[in-house]
Amino acid sequence: MTELAPLPPGGLAPADDRPADRELSPAARERLAAGLAANTGRAYARDWAAFTAWCAAAGRTPLPATAETLTEYVTHLAATPTARGTLPAPSTIERALACVQSRHKKAGLLLNAEGARLALRAYRKERAAAGTRARKAPPAVLDDLRAMVDACDPTTLAGLRDRAALVLGFALMGRRSELAALDIEDLAPTVEGLEVLIRASKTDQDAIGEVVPLPYGSHPDTCPVRVVQAWTTALAKLGVTAGPLLRGIDRHGRITTATPGASGKAAARISGHGLNLIVRRAAVRAGLPGAETYTAHSLRAGGATAAAKAGAPVSAIARHGRWSEKSPVVHGYIRAADKWRDNPMRGVGL
Repeated sequence: MTELAPLPPGGLAPADDRPADRELSPAARERLAAGLAANTGRAYARDWAAFTAWCAAAGRTPLPATAETLTEYVTHLAATPTARGTLPAPSTIERALACVQSRHKKAGLLLNAEGARLALRAYRKERAAAGTRARKAPPAVLDDLRAMVDACDPTTLAGLRDRAALVLGFALMGRRSELAALDIEDLAPTVEGLEVLIRASKTDQDAIGEVVPLPYGSHPDTCPVRVVQAWTTALAKLGVTAGPLLRGIDRHGRITTATPGASGKAAARISGHGLNLIVRRAAVRAGLPGAETYTAHSLRAGGATAAAKAGAPVSAIARHGRWSEKSPVVHGYIRAADKWRDNPMRGVGL
């Protein structure tokens, strides 16, 4: 029996491998880059550029980086104000740390991040001791959603689109990236309601896709089936029956790709930032407290919170919102609902 030649130390390729064995074609590089979610890819690109720039200024090597370099970088980030003039959230530093670790992993390099993570833990404790809490968009509870929908004018294209965006975001518990990516073809009306295909998501990086069923609502103005149908009917009258569902509308109230002579900077597919603006403006029009803090995530959080209050099990909420069942985020929404419904002091006679 012929024995296989042992791998060299570290499991690296044999020393006599050919130069071509280490090359990637432009097409392969594009595929590799596309393997990251678009939003994650952009954030990681910024984080890596910031890390390499800091290393250059500090006379340090970014790849391979030492444990000391990574710890110093975390310490630097924790003391450096952002463009808003505030110190970064721990989650921002966590992402930067993950970016550097990911680069090393892809390069087949080991990186000891224990010291960096201890430094980050200390930063979290400092912020907690100072009373600094993570900024979170408030959940748009059901009454908030109804107020925002009522504040949208259904006689205009923008009003119909905004209603569809608000109700879909809430009913799908949708991430803004998922909402922005929806096409008209992803909608399938059924006897029971509406089936919506989410082609890819944060928890479906391989783009296997998942169909999310939305039943008819009891209120016409917040029924996802009827609200979406009103919007797609308006699009069909303009000859738009395929492509992006939630589209940009110019300052004259015209869809750029559908109306001859439309002007402005409206894009065919609305962006995540555009969805944030839709939610915020609707919250302002509705006069909600803290309206300026509402974002598209408020819809996702509101849908999950409403489901929890209605008694939906964690597994059903996680599956519907495309969370891991063990996600601390979804359990946070459950706790937010349960802390009042199951409060031990309720009914004790105070």
